[in-house]
Amino acid sequence: MRLYLSLLLAVAPLGAQPKKPNTVIPDTATQRINAEERRTDPKYAPDRHEGDGPYARLVIRGATLIDGTGGPPRGPVDIVVENDRIAEVRDVGVPRVRVDSARRPRGGAREIDATGMYVMPGIVDLHVHQGTPQKAPESEYYNKLWLGHGITTVRGVPFSSFEYGVHEKQRSAANAIAAPRYVVYQRPGTGWGRGPVKTPDEAREWVRWIASHGADGLKLGAERPDLMAALLDEARKLGLGSVAHLQQTGVAQMNADEATRLGLGTVTHFYGLFESMYDSATVQPWPVTMNYNDEQDRFGQVARQWQLVTPRSEKWNAFLKRLKERDVTLDPTFSIYLTGRDVIHHMYAPWHDKYTLPSLYAYYAPSRTNHGSYWYDWTTADEVAWRNFYHVWMEFVHDYKNMGGRVTTGSDAGFIYSTPGFATIEEMELLQEAGFHPLEVVRSATMYGAETLAKPSGKPIEFGVVRPGMLADLAIVDQNPLQNLKVLYGIGALRLNDATGQPERVGGVRWTIKDGIVYDARQLLADVARMVETQKQQRAANPKAAAAQDARRDEPWEP
Repeated sequence: MRLYLSLLLAVAPLGAQPKKPNTVIPDTATQRINAEERRTDPKYAPDRHEGDGPYARLVIRGATLIDGTGGPPRGPVDIVVENDRIAEVRDVGVPRVRVDSARRPRGGAREIDATGMYVMPGIVDLHVHQGTPQKAPESEYYNKLWLGHGITTVRGVPFSSFEYGVHEKQRSAANAIAAPRYVVYQRPGTGWGRGPVKTPDEAREWVRWIASHGADGLKLGAERPDLMAALLDEARKLGLGSVAHLQQTGVAQMNADEATRLGLGTVTHFYGLFESMYDSATVQPWPVTMNYNDEQDRFGQVARQWQLVTPRSEKWNAFLKRLKERDVTLDPTFSIYLTGRDVIHHMYAPWHDKYTLPSLYAYYAPSRTNHGSYWYDWTTADEVAWRNFYHVWMEFVHDYKNMGGRVTTGSDAGFIYSTPGFATIEEMELLQEAGFHPLEVVRSATMYGAETLAKPSGKPIEFGVVRPGMLADLAIVDQNPLQNLKVLYGIGALRLNDATGQPERVGGVRWTIKDGIVYDARQLLADVARMVETQKQQRAANPKAAAAQDARRDEPWEP
């Protein structure tokens, strides 16, 4: 799979001129790439043939605006976009009164009548991976699910191999593919062809290497303390971001308190949080039969931590204070573990049949080898433990939000019956369950995500808020998401039509705008549905090939 810079020069169809990349892609003709990393790459996205624009002038008329800052909605407003930037947000009237056309900004090359609709910033998902030849071989599948749900920026932790992530980042920046903005975070030792980093000097050298080859940050585990210190220090010097999954195998020596003391920017999932507040232990008291490589042990036992901490205790409050002083972001990824508290419900989620690829659904099924498919003998007791765990976990996150801490949205979809796009909206619902007001949920999903990505560089945000000067990343939905976040799902929300006496689906994102390019979100999801149906037919026609695909073992990532 040799890729050349000439691929980036393709001009998107429909008259849209792609933006110039912000950084220079590595020379992949000479770069040494780890064969194991590259083996797991999904198929590179096809050249873009969807989306209209960017336009010299685009006007969105008559919308109610949710600007992403946490402020209340207002409208009607007209939003003017020039090329890829918001040029003006003009109040043009008051509700229930006809708009005086003389107050409105002049028209443009395209206008969208958003009367009665809601406009919010494009959603930022800070924890994504992409598929593999086993699960979802077409990266286009992920990209269209994301855009179809109003998601305009995704942070790959990682997407796949270093080469793949940086290459697709540049194509997305050029709008040569139909995809959200890619932000590339990589695991230590990936990409440079020299294998894992083993010493602090090697760690620093690798960080300098990725900084010069197009990466945006580091995805860390619970690294050895000397390596963690070197990685984070070098990243800080070079303006790279950092996020860590502080896994159980290393958390005893590198919990969230210690990692953020060393400069970690974001704690993803819950790993390392509880371990920083244990009342009467320094490690989780695992059963003596515990085996981390048995994933039902791994995921079943971790939920038992809910009994090891005391909410609002001195340790709890002191740890929250330290996180806030260090300006840490919490990216909880509630949605990826949700199946653990109700496996039957998520196994039969209403979007699976139409939007989950058969190969991905097969991956979710109980398996000793597929990561996250740990339903060997999942019990009521396991689900009760997870429900109790969520109560404590959500209380901690809610307290952090209330003291002014930054909480964001991340999905980690593609495992555990969690389908991309849908999982991000599910994450927003779970923030509301944790006690967030819907306006706080939207802020977490937009402005706070943008702030987290911009903070390491010291530069101001360029998206995540709807105001003049910002990049035109927007989601337009014909229902009020504050009244019901379910209207953001690609399947919409179920509502009884009292005029007909029949239930109907309402909502779903109508248009997603990224860099001023207008995507028909419904059409993108229709494309996904066709991909799913095509694969169903192919697998039915060739069951041996389907079985061989399902039997592959090519998934290295860890939710």
